[in-house]
Amino acid sequence: MNHLLVTICNNGFADEVMDVAKSAGAMGGTILHARGSAEDNPLQFLGITIEPEKDVIIIIVNDDTKNNIMQAIATQLGVGTKAHSVTFSMPVDGIVGINLEKGDD
Repeated sequence: MNHLLVTICNNGFADEVMDVAKSAGAMGGTILHARGSAEDNPLQFLGITIEPEKDVIIIIVNDDTKNNIMQAIATQLGVGTKAHSVTFSMPVDGIVGINLEKGDD
């Protein structure tokens, strides 16, 4: 089975998350820029509300690599680090357009 890994981290750490994921077996991913909304008291500057910027990294992986990638991200860039990343997975029951097999196409 394949899985979609979603990692949410502080702005500016997406490349580091992707490097860690690749070193743990990921073949690639997509980086999205986002804005967090969980702050009860968002920062204000000159009367303008500053929302914390976030990066979202999405990676499709198989069963063989899922746990290694998630553990590597959590250990190196997880909660308690400057990246403060959180990763979760969801099952993927179908994929069209990409090949998750390593080797020749």
